[in-house]
Amino acid sequence: MSTQFQIARLGAQGDGVADTPNGPVFIPFALAGEKVTAAREKDRAMLIAVLEESPLRIHPVCRHFTDCGGCALQHLEAQAYLDWKRDKVVQALKSRGIETDVAATVACASHSRRRAIFSVRRTESGMLLGYNRALSHQIIDIEECPIIEPEIERALPMLRQLAALLCKTAQPFHMTVTYTASGLDVAAQDGGKLEDKARMLVSAFAIREGLARVAADGEIIVEPKKPVVLFGNVSVAPPSGGFLQAVASAEEVMAGLVGEHLKKSKKVLDLFAGAGAFALRLAANSEVHAVEGDAAALAALDRGFRFASGLKRVTVEKRDLFRRPITYKELAAFDGLVFDPPRAGAEDQCKQIAKSEVPLVAAVSCNPTTLARDLRILIDGGYRLKSVTPVDQFLWSAHVEAVALLEKPKKRR
Repeated sequence: MSTQFQIARLGAQGDGVADTPNGPVFIPFALAGEKVTAAREKDRAMLIAVLEESPLRIHPVCRHFTDCGGCALQHLEAQAYLDWKRDKVVQALKSRGIETDVAATVACASHSRRRAIFSVRRTESGMLLGYNRALSHQIIDIEECPIIEPEIERALPMLRQLAALLCKTAQPFHMTVTYTASGLDVAAQDGGKLEDKARMLVSAFAIREGLARVAADGEIIVEPKKPVVLFGNVSVAPPSGGFLQAVASAEEVMAGLVGEHLKKSKKVLDLFAGAGAFALRLAANSEVHAVEGDAAALAALDRGFRFASGLKRVTVEKRDLFRRPITYKELAAFDGLVFDPPRAGAEDQCKQIAKSEVPLVAAVSCNPTTLARDLRILIDGGYRLKSVTPVDQFLWSAHVEAVALLEKPKKRR
């Protein structure tokens, strides 16, 4: 049964929100100011028709939009979309009592994501390869994707063939595909055990198609060419399936903000350093100590430094910063710091930073809620928030990155 709704605003996940006597109703693909009909089920509803369109509604660029769960807001005008992302950061900060100017959101171009995680399943008619429908395990088979690098998009038919060779299970599995300077790097997860014959077929296929590397469940099957990404001017071979900023241009923007803030620091600490996206750029100007819990990522960072030239000293330390944060006493050795934690943020680590006298701190986050919490800790510890810049790394999604820059005045003696 359909019901008419008046959409009051966009929710945090990009759904239209209608206020009703029984509470808010979330309607995907509806925009603020629109009158719509939708089929309601508890606090969610499926859009049936738009009766009165918002002037900000535009035609989506992808044929799979509304079916595929990868994008939430292709139908919203570009500037309004960027303003909405900025407001997500503003509201998260306000929730922690932080009133500050937030810069305009740095835009992300289409066809720029160098890393995609596809859902894959074998069916009677062939291989499904795509993304899950929103709030569902159903895989939407895709023929195009305006988000990913063109090299990945063009490779979709080839990736289906590779998936067929890797698939040894009736269950859905995942393939992470990364565009690198030396070719596509493919990592399958939970595709089933590969016997020797299957490995030989995968290896021959990868060589024939010019793939850089193929791995399954963390084990490299074949690596004809070492996958390479650039962090500034430094070449790094990231571990298979490891974390990598999704968009190279967004990474450059974030690294530029961090580097400018810490340019006068002689000794910098990079926490949650990954494979070195910040550390290896900062090393052009400062000594860097990089701390990371993932051994493979840290090894890639260290190799990148050792084969580079013109960098100041970079040291590495494997350490679980959630279990054992760097203490405020250890922080006394540094005059600059950057941290880029997972979505959970860095609460315990920030409590130590807040007690320290590190004069310059850069906080990078993919979660405005935990960023606001962590910034509140630092501000309460005497830090002054200089700037916050949202970065739209995940185009047309509800996710937004942000870079916050802080400084602590020297204590008067």
